[in-house]
Amino acid sequence: MRKSAFTASLLLALSPFALATGLAAQDQPAPAAATRPAASPAPVWPFAASDVPVDSSYTFGQLPNGMRYIIRRNATPAGTALVRMRIGSGALEETDTERGLSHFLEHMAFNGSKGIPEGEMIKLLEREGLAFGADTNASTGFENITYMLNLPRNDDALLGTALMLMRETASELTITDDAVARERGVILAERRDRAGYALRNYEDNVAFLTPQAHYGRRLPIGTADVLENATAAQLRALYRRTYTPANTVLVVVGDYPVDVVEAAIKARFSNWAPAPAPAVPDAGPIDVAASGRTDIHLDPALSESVTISRLAAWRDEPDTIANRRTNLLRAIGYAIVERRLARLARGADAPFRSASYGTGDIFEAARITSLSVSTADGEWAKGVAAAVREVNQALTYGFTRAELDEQIANIRTARENAVKAADTRGNAVFAGAALALVSDERVPTTPQFALDEFERLAPQITLDAVWQAMLADAAPLADPLIRFEGRTAPAGGEAALRAAFAQGMARAIAAPVDQGALAFGYSDFGPAGTIVSDTVEPLLGLRLIRFANGVRLTLKQTDVRKDRVAFSLAVDGGDLLNTADAPLATYLTNSLAAGGLGKHSQDELDSVLAGRSVGFGLSSEADAFTSGGTTTPRDLLLQMQVLAATLTDPGYRPEGVERYRKNIDNFFNTLDATPSRALSSASGGVLSDNDPRFSLQPKSAFERLDFAALRDAIGDRLAKGAIEVALVGDIDPDAAIATVASTLGALPQREAEFEPRTDNRTRSFTPARGAKPLTHKGEPDQALLQWVWPTTDDKDHAEALRLQMLARIVRLELTDRLREELGQAYSPSAGSSPSRIYPGYGTFAISASVAADQADATQAAMTALVADLRKGPLSADVLDRARKPLLEEHANALKDLGGWIALAARAQSQPERLARFLAVPQVVGAITPEAIHQTALRYLAPDAAVRFAVLPEAGAKSSAMR
Repeated sequence: MRKSAFTASLLLALSPFALATGLAAQDQPAPAAATRPAASPAPVWPFAASDVPVDSSYTFGQLPNGMRYIIRRNATPAGTALVRMRIGSGALEETDTERGLSHFLEHMAFNGSKGIPEGEMIKLLEREGLAFGADTNASTGFENITYMLNLPRNDDALLGTALMLMRETASELTITDDAVARERGVILAERRDRAGYALRNYEDNVAFLTPQAHYGRRLPIGTADVLENATAAQLRALYRRTYTPANTVLVVVGDYPVDVVEAAIKARFSNWAPAPAPAVPDAGPIDVAASGRTDIHLDPALSESVTISRLAAWRDEPDTIANRRTNLLRAIGYAIVERRLARLARGADAPFRSASYGTGDIFEAARITSLSVSTADGEWAKGVAAAVREVNQALTYGFTRAELDEQIANIRTARENAVKAADTRGNAVFAGAALALVSDERVPTTPQFALDEFERLAPQITLDAVWQAMLADAAPLADPLIRFEGRTAPAGGEAALRAAFAQGMARAIAAPVDQGALAFGYSDFGPAGTIVSDTVEPLLGLRLIRFANGVRLTLKQTDVRKDRVAFSLAVDGGDLLNTADAPLATYLTNSLAAGGLGKHSQDELDSVLAGRSVGFGLSSEADAFTSGGTTTPRDLLLQMQVLAATLTDPGYRPEGVERYRKNIDNFFNTLDATPSRALSSASGGVLSDNDPRFSLQPKSAFERLDFAALRDAIGDRLAKGAIEVALVGDIDPDAAIATVASTLGALPQREAEFEPRTDNRTRSFTPARGAKPLTHKGEPDQALLQWVWPTTDDKDHAEALRLQMLARIVRLELTDRLREELGQAYSPSAGSSPSRIYPGYGTFAISASVAADQADATQAAMTALVADLRKGPLSADVLDRARKPLLEEHANALKDLGGWIALAARAQSQPERLARFLAVPQVVGAITPEAIHQTALRYLAPDAAVRFAVLPEAGAKSSAMR
């Protein structure tokens, strides 16, 4: 269904606000602003009124008080579960005096209830092994608030704890005056951190497209005036109005028997007093006849983009088989248009960086069809004219058979793959489908139904049917709304923008020419390689194979995911090839895919690989060029052929460099647009004493890069460098070996080992410690503090784990002191990075985003924390709250392909990683408070840190900088 997809695109600039939102009102229930009458009573579940068959593996229920629940047993990852509680009201429900209070209320859920003292909920969960943020979180949007717990174990006690916490949140929050006052600073800190050019751009866009709409004045983050003056009474009033059984759905997915979960829900929630859900707020009004208006929005941090839109009336299209078929036809049409736009962006002398075209819903108030064109600075007119012509041609003449076949192949393969992997889908898939049923009335079905339905429709997926479906859905672009965003006003202003659109519409168009199907041009890499070594390592049962040409293959057959194979390729080289004289030698490796292969451009590869689960690309990491992803047993041979072709015949097409260069201006124009950008731009040079390998190079150096220089830098490595490949998952070992033998194993002789490059493995930490002032040009009230200490490399596994535990403890303490006590920082952080590449090198960093006028107070709190860590051991409870989530993460690491491939990827060139992984529980379990104290004494000397203070450019004076 289109509603959720478009709402997500509308909120792209607001994605940070989906982490929390607030509420406020009088102490008496207040009517929600801008509401429409509630619809007549609907079936309890949307599928009751639909002919789409619901997946019978879900259990749906409703308590007598009106609360609904959805349960699904699932064992991927084994022994884990997800709990979600959705409150069906969000920022749209707020009155003018409550703007931001739904989010505020979400925060109050962690600040005391009748059964849990203030400040204890997060600690309780950490003691159970749930990390705050990763496993314990909540989000507030326009239409709902969702509380989330990821359970690392499936014991009954933990389920009981999770449901107890959800019930406390649902009806037992105390919301005291003192707690509200303490949390206010955190809310305002989050609002401050989310402010900036992206938010201003979003607000301008909404005001232009839908100036009267209610949703435009209900951003979940709220207004400063409301947040600064909100009272506990207001929050309690909103709480009573919106947190009601009839407005709540509980979702539990995981490795628990359904009857156990259902009984626990009934026992915990049945005595919640019944109360009705609020009336449904109206997101509008929206003038769907609006046309001919133009907007120009400028900000130094914005890249250039033009959006051409038309609005239309919203259509109620419930989830039925007929509507699904119509939606599929539409989606294919839009996908073909976007493929054409992508082809233009990838070609020589590309008119734009990227472009998109589609139609979506704005809540239930309107529909919008938009063509968005992103260009290099100053190229907007060329880009608009080219993109408009492309869309106009598609709307006028339709599509070709080859274009349609490509989309059909992609859809069919996706659905066939889903069927084969159906039994090992992750918990998040089912939880997401359950919430989509509630939020978007999208009926959850089985993958087999989706495939069967596609095959039933396939004979009707004709060129004309797809074209007509898209034409019927898209709003005509005649006399559109045109909006420009960028750094510099377009020459000629609004008239020039409309003239560019008119020029595009006037360009000559013709029926597209069918280019026919393409075949992959690489299948013969020589005689299949022979095996010279085949062993099984004893720790994890990995099969270690070496071919005669030197290629090493690691295999692990596992059923954690059916019909999925994770692969990893490492080729000797990477960033260690960079030198002080050529610090950007390998930089363009990440753009190599844009140059395609020798026989196929990148765009042609999209067509060649249509309907296949195959990835293409190469990255430069510290000591290797790498590629990785997930494929299927059916496509494993083609995936290996693509990898072999990437090494033997990279395309190095100039359009790849051209696309890269279109982003250089934007990158350098935003170096100091935010505190974090300013820090990341400068810190590498400061910490390394301006070693060119770790310092931002001048713009001219990036502009000089080309594929000719890249070929000179990496060509020898791609041709001869040591290769290590790993395959993990649902594999037939013999077939997998044969596949690698015929591709990578058939290549000419490779070097036997990864080169040490000892001379390049030098990295120093500046001896110039102390304050390092930096400035940014972003919001005048934003500041960022970061302290960085030198530590050591990761050779001593126990020391590396002690540093990791110290970082987790510092994060907990920072959160308590800066967020909970001072109310100044929304999300302070800490991290340890012992190097695997550079002997003796490592860093330990703590950071916090704070109000500019609170930089001194924050620095004082950070100083006090470091002093306390060095004064003596902290409590065993703090250590356990840091330790248990780490141990739970480790216990679940090999329950999915990601954990296995991370170990297998370099199992032969770095075999010590296997024993280190298995030793984690014992080593971490043995860490004591005194060991953490000694680690802090060893590394966190107050005068040993580089102390960055990034303050606003205007008036950037503070003792934090001295």
